[in-house]
Amino acid sequence: MPSNAEIAKDTLEQFKKIQRYMILAKKENAAETYAELKSDYLSLKALLNVIGVNLIDIDIIKE
Repeated sequence: MPSNAEIAKDTLEQFKKIQRYMILAKKENAAETYAELKSDYLSLKALLNVIGVNLIDIDIIKE
């Protein structure tokens, strides 16, 4: 079973990746893609909040 640190690290990496894709989707006016990514973004954001990660500095989307 993964440790909390491993879960946090993996989730943070996924969160950063999703944010990069959201920025690209918005830039390309890919509304459907953006909406799908936003769903994943919100799930990851909720998980990070639950495990106590401070998102102030790493959440560049701010939605």
